[in-house]
Amino acid sequence: MLEYLRNAADRPVAKVLIGILAFSFIGWGVAEWIFGGGYGDTTLVRVGDTSISAQQFNNAKSQELARMSREEMRAMYADPDASAAFQSQILTKLGSEQMALNRAKDLGFFVSDNRIANEIREFPEFQENGEFSSIRFDMVLGASGLTESDFAAYLRSQILRSMVLGPIAVPMNVPQFAADALYNARYATRNIEYAVVKFSDFKAGVPTDEDLRTFYAQNPHTVPETRAVSYVLIPADMSKPDSYGTGYDLAVKVEDDIIAGESMADTAKKHKVKYVELPEFDANNHPANEILTDKMVARIFKMDAGAESELIETNSGFVIMRVNKITPEHNAEFDSVKNKLTADWARDALKKQAYVRANEILVELNDSGNIKSPRIATITRTGGAPAEVLSAAFNNKIGANTIVSANDAFYVLSIKSETKPVIDETKMKAVRAELAQMYAREITDDYNAFLIRTYPVKINERVYKRFFAQ
Repeated sequence: MLEYLRNAADRPVAKVLIGILAFSFIGWGVAEWIFGGGYGDTTLVRVGDTSISAQQFNNAKSQELARMSREEMRAMYADPDASAAFQSQILTKLGSEQMALNRAKDLGFFVSDNRIANEIREFPEFQENGEFSSIRFDMVLGASGLTESDFAAYLRSQILRSMVLGPIAVPMNVPQFAADALYNARYATRNIEYAVVKFSDFKAGVPTDEDLRTFYAQNPHTVPETRAVSYVLIPADMSKPDSYGTGYDLAVKVEDDIIAGESMADTAKKHKVKYVELPEFDANNHPANEILTDKMVARIFKMDAGAESELIETNSGFVIMRVNKITPEHNAEFDSVKNKLTADWARDALKKQAYVRANEILVELNDSGNIKSPRIATITRTGGAPAEVLSAAFNNKIGANTIVSANDAFYVLSIKSETKPVIDETKMKAVRAELAQMYAREITDDYNAFLIRTYPVKINERVYKRFFAQ
C-alpha cells in the first residue's frame, strides 16, 4: 500500500500533507461556517465495538475540503443536498476504513515501529539529496500541524488496511471457458428469416361516437396532477460567506413577516426582493425558471396546498416557496380528447388487423417451416435487422419462431442458425479484461458484505441529529 502511495502520480501523500496545511488557513473557517462547530469529542458512529467520534469526523471532513477545488467547494456550499451527500460520503469512508482496521485487529496483524520508521525514511517529501532529512521531516509535519505520532498512526492504519484489503485487489485469472463463452455470446452471428406486417397495410374505417366512447372507457386519457406556485427569492452569492450571511439575515426577516400573516407579494415589495407567481404545471413539464430544478419540483409536489416551505438554499439565493393550488390527477372529459381518440382508435384498429395477419403467418411458419417471400439476414447484436428483431433473435433459442412487436409493425421471426465468431486476439484480450474486472467487483462486494455483517455500523441518533442540526 505504501509503495503504491509513493509511486502513484502526483504524490497523493504529499497532497494529504499539503491539504491539511491548506485547511489550517482556508478550510476550518469555511467548514465551521457551513457546518457549525464545537461538537465535542462524542461518539458519532460505532463500527463493531469501535467508536468514531465527532472529532474524527471533523478531521476527515477538513482533509476532504482541503482537497477540493474552489469550484467544487462553491457547488457544495450552494446546494444543501450536495452538502448532505458530502457528509454522508465522509461517514461512509470512515466506517469502511474502520471495518478494515477491526478486521486487521481480529486477524492479529501487526505493524512494528521499525517498519513505520523505514517507511517514513523512504518518503521523497522527507528526503534531501536522496537521503532522509530529519529537518525536512520536522518542517513538513510542523507546517501541517501533525505530530510524529499522528503521522505514524496514519501510516500504520494505511498498512493495516492494505494487509486486509490488498489480497482482494490481486488481478483475477479468468478461466478460458468463461472468456470463450462471453466472446461467442457477444460476437456470434445468427441467420434469420422474417416477414414484416406493417400497420399501414390495412384500413381502419371511420369510428362512430359509440366506438370512441367504448375505446375511451378501455383507454382513458389521464390529466396529471398540476400545481400553481409562487415564491420569494432573496438573492445571495452562496459561495461567499459575507453575501451568504447578509442574504440569510434578510431571508429570516422575510420569513418572519410571511409567518406573521403578510402576503408574499407585499413582503417581497417591502424588503425589495424578487416575487414570482407561476401558472399551473405538472411534475414532468414545468416552466423554464432558474429556481425550478428537478429537486425543487420534486419538493413542490410533496407539499400541501396553501403550505409554505422553510428557507431553501439554491444557487441563486434563499427561496420561500408556496403552493397556491393543487389540481388532482383526473380523467379528461370525452369531448376534450375526441380528436386524439379518433387517431388512437384508428391506430388500434390497424394494429389489431396487423396482429391477426402476423398470427396467420406464424401458423403457416410452424406448419411448413418456411415464410413466404421472407427477408433473409445474417445479424450481429448491433446490426443487420431492425432493433426489435435483433433483440428477439438473440433472446430466443435457435429454431424458435415468434412474433415481434414494434411501434409501427409486427415481425414474424424465424431463427435458423448461429455461426460462431473467428477469434480476434485484440477483442479476446478486452473480453478477458472485462471479466477480470467483473470478478474483482464481485469479490470486493462479497468481502464488503462480510465486513458489514461482522462489524455492523450503528449511528448514535442523538449525537448525529445534534451534530448535523437536524
